[in-house]
Amino acid sequence: MMAGDWLQGPYVYYLYSTYGYGKGEIGQLFIAGFGSSMLFGTIVGSLADKQGRKRACVTYCITYILSCITKHSPQYKVLMLGRVLGGIATSLLFSAFESWLVAEHFKRGFDQQWLSLTFSKAIFLGNGLVAILSGLFGNVLVDTLALGPVAPFDAASCFLAIGMAIILSTWTENYGDPSESKDLLTQFRGAAVAIASDEKIALLGAIQSLFEGSMYTFVFLWTPALSPNDEDIPHGFIFATFMLASMLGSSLASKLMARSSLRVEGYMQIVFAVSSAALMLPILTTFLVVPTQVKGGSISFAGCVQLLGFCAFESCVGIFWPSIMKMRSQYIPEEARSTIMNFFRIPLNIFVCVVLYNVDAFPITVMFGMCSIFLLVACILQRRLMTISDKPSKTLMLMIFCLS
Repeated sequence: MMAGDWLQGPYVYYLYSTYGYGKGEIGQLFIAGFGSSMLFGTIVGSLADKQGRKRACVTYCITYILSCITKHSPQYKVLMLGRVLGGIATSLLFSAFESWLVAEHFKRGFDQQWLSLTFSKAIFLGNGLVAILSGLFGNVLVDTLALGPVAPFDAASCFLAIGMAIILSTWTENYGDPSESKDLLTQFRGAAVAIASDEKIALLGAIQSLFEGSMYTFVFLWTPALSPNDEDIPHGFIFATFMLASMLGSSLASKLMARSSLRVEGYMQIVFAVSSAALMLPILTTFLVVPTQVKGGSISFAGCVQLLGFCAFESCVGIFWPSIMKMRSQYIPEEARSTIMNFFRIPLNIFVCVVLYNVDAFPITVMFGMCSIFLLVACILQRRLMTISDKPSKTLMLMIFCLS
């Protein structure tokens, strides 16, 4: 599943640029993806809880394969359709799979502490090793074999088809809520009550939105940041480097979570502070390094400095994923897990859409500055979450009262 997603990452912006679209038009395509994730994400998350998480994961595979197929067309409307499909698939990727895993884990009677190890290994292998290999494989397809920037999307479709076959043949189905009488509106109300009534869940959602919003904005910004004068940069190799940094971060996270003396709520404050400082580097290099005006060529000295900062940020991303999964397993009730997790993505997608809509209105350094500020706010909210995390939660009682 992750190979199908990671193969596409380094080449989305590059593919659109080869079709002749500018930064503003590419930004609108990205907005379509995040917008569709915002509009349809909560619905598909609720359907996953009600109709089955396995079925939702299969739907993810089909939707993402269709999205990959649209990349063969240079037509703007077709590419826009592909982004909408990709946004729906992303919502399923970041909710249905985790919800299925957590439910299956408890259904089989495994210890809750084992989830931390599972999440760490999943991030280490899926967001680390697989992502590195995907980046290198994509580089071989595009640069070495000269198959063009659409080749990684074709390879992604193949991996997604294989993953779908494995899901269909080996997974069992599980559901978020055993009641078949609840409609989507009832599920939405239950999820909203859970978020509004429990400050820990609300804080967790805000922290996730701030960090992931900055992360997805970074996904759009890193290519133009490293090649402001159309420098010839190895996209696949740089992406693999990012993923190596992320893998090191996830490895560190597994060691941190294994120590009983450390709390996730505690060390994540440091992670958010470091990530905020890392995204300040593009601003600092503007003042400290003399920019080059030469078109083309290889990556500049300023680009190399920024690349180091970006790798530090990706290391923080590697720590973030297993850590946020651990906190979600602690604070989010199982009854509406997918629905609540997709509720979290609403402010995330609004934030990214607003940033990308104004991508031509502000210099790229301003965009990085905004991300840095949001990460600093996430650090402050994380401190608040740690302060109140020992208080007993009444979320489940309130949800039951509301749904009854």
